[in-house]
Amino acid sequence: MARYTGPVCRLCRREGIKLYLKGERCFSEKCAIDKRPYAPGQHGQGRKRNSEYGSQLREKQKARRYYGVLESQFERYYEEAARRRGITGETLLSLLESRLDNVVYRLGFAASRAEARQIVRHGHIEVNGRRVDIPSFLVREGDVVAVREKSRDNGRIKELAEVIGNRTIPAWLQLDAEKLSGKVLRKPEREEIDTPVAEQMIVEYYSR
Repeated sequence: MARYTGPVCRLCRREGIKLYLKGERCFSEKCAIDKRPYAPGQHGQGRKRNSEYGSQLREKQKARRYYGVLESQFERYYEEAARRRGITGETLLSLLESRLDNVVYRLGFAASRAEARQIVRHGHIEVNGRRVDIPSFLVREGDVVAVREKSRDNGRIKELAEVIGNRTIPAWLQLDAEKLSGKVLRKPEREEIDTPVAEQMIVEYYSR
């Protein structure tokens, strides 16, 4: 599958906010957006004049990059959200939060969503006792997500396990730090999702 392989710090600078794409680096003085808080490129420091369409596009791109999904994937999530009952924008964010790679990140099993995707793809995660290596797998209420027993001796996972208690876990998830497992208690509510996007503008973008 195609995947963005360029410098991810440029994405944060383009959107004008931290998207936390590089884990610990985003919290350090090396963070690119702290050092250069303007868009990349020759005209990055020029005056911005965004149209209504441009603002809607930026919100869509911000959400897509925040969760690390491709354009076609993001559009499918929107179509699914539009079919379901409820507020489309909030349902869209709930679907994105329910991705397995995001849940792995939220539980503290990875320092970033990109690392979470890699951990899932390499077969280190199981859902309800069965190995799942698909980052886009959608978890449901009652599902138990855990690091596989065979993977707990992995150097990086052991390193993350030592600091897992320092992470703030969303109220819709329940973490068992000793067992390196977490349970999905329910669907996330909008106020529990800290994604810095205006989801209504994304709905307006696709409703054109």
